[in-house]
Amino acid sequence: MTRLDDKVALVIGGASGIGLAIVACFAAEGAEVYFTGRRQADLDAAHARAGHRSHPVLADAGRLEDVKAVVDHVGSHSGRIDVLVVNAGYTEPSSIETITEDHFDRMVGVNLRALLFAVQAALPLMSRGATVVLIGSIAGTLGTEGFSVYGATKAGVRALARTWTTELAPRGIRVNVVSPGPTDTAMFDSVPEAVRSDLVSTIPIGRLGRPEEIAAAALFLASDESSFIAGVELCVDGGLSQV
Repeated sequence: MTRLDDKVALVIGGASGIGLAIVACFAAEGAEVYFTGRRQADLDAAHARAGHRSHPVLADAGRLEDVKAVVDHVGSHSGRIDVLVVNAGYTEPSSIETITEDHFDRMVGVNLRALLFAVQAALPLMSRGATVVLIGSIAGTLGTEGFSVYGATKAGVRALARTWTTELAPRGIRVNVVSPGPTDTAMFDSVPEAVRSDLVSTIPIGRLGRPEEIAAAALFLASDESSFIAGVELCVDGGLSQV
C-alpha cells in the first residue's frame, strides 16, 4: 500500500522542476494528481513523465480566474481535494536601489497573492484530514543580497502557514511549509561553473539539492505519516540555513 492511496491532490505549478518532481512522486504513491502549468508543451511533457495518475490543466497561477477554474475542474471530476500543494513562484534579483513598483507587484502577486487565493479557492473541496503544503524558500530566513522582495514574500508564506494552522485546525486541515535551499533545476543550467561552485561551497552537505528530495519532504507532510505535524517549516537545504 502506498502513502497517498485514494487521495486526490492538486499541485499549483507542477509542470517543471520541483513541482513536476512532486507530481511524479505523488502519482507514484497512489494519488490522482491534478497539476497546473502555463504552457501546454510543458504540461504534455510532465504528464508523459508522471504517468496516467497525473492530470494536466492549463492555467496561469497568477490569474485568480484560472485558479478558480482549475478548482472547479477538480471538483467536477473528483469531487474533493485531499492534498493541496502551492508551488508556483516567481523570482528575479533586484537591489534596494533598483526595485521598481512593477518588480514588487509581480513578486508579491505570484508568491503571496496567488498563493493565498489558491488556498482560499480550494478550501470548499477540502475536509477533515486534508493537508496543505506550501513551497517556501530559505530565502525567507536568510538575507540574500539582491533578493529582498523575494525573501519578504517567502517570509510571508511562512507567516500565512502559522495563521492558517490556527484557523483551519478546527476543520481538521493541516498546513505546513517546505522551504528548499539551492536545488539543481533547469534554472541552474545557465549558472557559470565558478558561481555554482561558490554556492555549493556554502552548503554543509556539499552539493545542490535534487528536486526529488524536495518532493520527498512534501510527500511526508502530505501523508498520514506527519499526522501530528502542523504549522512547521521543513527546510530541505543541506543544512545551509541551520548551521
